Amino acid sequence: MSSYKNKHLINLPIMDISEDNVVLPLVINVVAKYWGEDLVITNYPDLSKNYNKSGGSIIFEGLKILQKKGFSYYVYKGSLKDLKKRIDQSIPPIVIMPGIANVTQHATIVSGYDDDERRIIIYVPEPDTYGAIPENQFESEWNQDDNLTIIIVPNDMKSIVEKDVLVNVNSNKLCLEAESYLAYGKFNDAVKLLKNAVGLDNNNSHAWFLLGTTYSELGNSEALSCLNQVIAINPKHFLALRGLGNYYLKQKDYANAENYYSMAINVNPNRYTSIYKNRAIVRLNLGNNKDAKTDLLEYLKNNPNSADYDNIAKTCETL
Repeated sequence: MSSYKNKHLINLPIMDISEDNVVLPLVINVVAKYWGEDLVITNYPDLSKNYNKSGGSIIFEGLKILQKKGFSYYVYKGSLKDLKKRIDQSIPPIVIMPGIANVTQHATIVSGYDDDERRIIIYVPEPDTYGAIPENQFESEWNQDDNLTIIIVPNDMKSIVEKDVLVNVNSNKLCLEAESYLAYGKFNDAVKLLKNAVGLDNNNSHAWFLLGTTYSELGNSEALSCLNQVIAINPKHFLALRGLGNYYLKQKDYANAENYYSMAINVNPNRYTSIYKNRAIVRLNLGNNKDAKTDLLEYLKNNPNSADYDNIAKTCETL
């Protein structure tokens, strides 16, 4: 949506997409510059090198850099009401949203809202350009990742934020640190932090999910109970539903695997589309070739450049 005019709008600096970096992702750079801090990744070459194989952005490192420069950050479970409050306080919130295709998640900045049209305005790194998402769609997608919100403010504004009750703020800070350990492959260190996190906030589905996936990496059977705890708290948690599908696929419990994969797809049919290939494998093992072929075709449609495209296309011809 171009040339969007709205009184509930924060004017954020325009930054080139090339300034997105594993250690200093674009959202951190934009918010830092909004507060007058120009971060330069060349000042942190060792951090960038350390994380180059992580496969995503490590927001925690960028937040630590800002903390040393006189900023405070808060990671918590937000709400639409809270987002609008932050916009009206001229504090641009970062939110974690579902990724597209096979991107697991992505961070974006909420730069405004429109109560008349009931839309959330999203930062786009182009002049006079904004994205606008209907509130109900935004809230539904945001809920899949536990309404994760990050706000960054100069230290002299801390009192504005800290007078409010921020849900799961202490446990989510531990989760963020644990994710940096996970990027290094330090699973046992991550487990210690995440166990502390669920101890602080037993209803934090994000903490339970990270603990469950870390246990899964370690081959610990506690992974199952952790992922079930996630679903008990947030039945729409796509990644936990997918994780349960993966768990049961490994156990060759194909009926349960199909059930959880289908539940995840019902939550968001366009997210992490390799899930269709996994469900196809399950359905083939259940003797349901017709639906397996449908899933494989859906996978091919969404992944035209995948390395296994030709092999799967040939498999479809035989079904």
